[in-house]
Amino acid sequence: SFFRLPVLFTMEPEMDTEGGQSQFPTILCCSCGTPIQPNPSNMCLLCIQSHVCVTDGLMADGTIQYCRMCGRYLQPPKYWVACALESKELLTICLKRIRGLNKLHLVDASFIWTEPHSKRLKVKITVQKEIFAGAVVQQCAVVEFVVSWQLCDACTRLNTGQDQWIAVVQARQRVAHKKTFLYLEQVILKNSMHLNCSKVVEVPDGLDFFYAHKGHAVGMIDFLGSVAPITTKMSEELISSDPKNNVAQIHYTYAVELAHVCREDLVCLPPKFHQAMGGLGPITVCLKINTNVVVVDPSTLRVGAIPGHLYWKSPFDSLCGSKSCTEFYVLDIEPCTVPGTGAGSGKKGSAAAALPSSSASMASGTTAGGGAARKLA
Repeated sequence: SFFRLPVLFTMEPEMDTEGGQSQFPTILCCSCGTPIQPNPSNMCLLCIQSHVCVTDGLMADGTIQYCRMCGRYLQPPKYWVACALESKELLTICLKRIRGLNKLHLVDASFIWTEPHSKRLKVKITVQKEIFAGAVVQQCAVVEFVVSWQLCDACTRLNTGQDQWIAVVQARQRVAHKKTFLYLEQVILKNSMHLNCSKVVEVPDGLDFFYAHKGHAVGMIDFLGSVAPITTKMSEELISSDPKNNVAQIHYTYAVELAHVCREDLVCLPPKFHQAMGGLGPITVCLKINTNVVVVDPSTLRVGAIPGHLYWKSPFDSLCGSKSCTEFYVLDIEPCTVPGTGAGSGKKGSAAAALPSSSASMASGTTAGGGAARKLA
């Protein structure tokens, strides 16, 4: 299974002072006595090939595990990776399985075509090794892998009727609407955070994300913390244990609670935040939710941000949400400057609106003068 490629040694020729032609000095090979050009080993190419084989320490064949149910290959020690035949990912897994390759310099690696049903993978590698001072030998070798069918951990639990998850993230928000979770759904899909989920279950107050690995659940918690103010509690449940082999199956549950305030909610700031923010509010409107709770005072147009870790030290609820709003027919509206508010700040400004006082006019949709009224929700 081995192909040997010798390395040619080059030397600077000597110039003949009489004839003007270049000449190479020659010596005898120390093994067979053949006249050769000098090289660090003082051996001819045939003797180097017969005495030195840099691929002797490499394994000639091996075994690679493949799960037929999910189509993934085992990447030691316990990870399963989905790879296509003759892909870069599968070639990486095969190269890591070759013993003795870390002692050589890998030059090239590629697959040799085999029948898909043969359960054989052949990898051709080209390696180099310095055998003498300044003498580098390059050789090729073919390593054959036998594809062994083996169920992965997830498929094994599926066939035996065991639970398909190791960790669950229970995201909850105690509000009357699902505006925040609709936003989280779009952000999760945009950042491909749903790929590692075993399943997602909808519950009355939020969502449950199930994972086959604990690390994936921790990654989801970090992602939720970068989107909204959260607080987390973790609990463990022992399912089974094997004291002889020191193996235990544990389920991890992460309870994640999001801030009780959503965008466009009417909020009454507690005295602690009202004083810390320089007299902002206390009646404010939630402007947006990220890692902070951003509120705006409608009377002064001042904006303040409450960090998430400070919010959870003294959490507060909203007075009412957007669903509690009442429809009005606006007769007239114009920007104005109320004393103490200023003309406006960025995209925000003060305005005076004229509303009808009669419920009959709101129902009819016309003003007293007969003009059409504008509806504002």
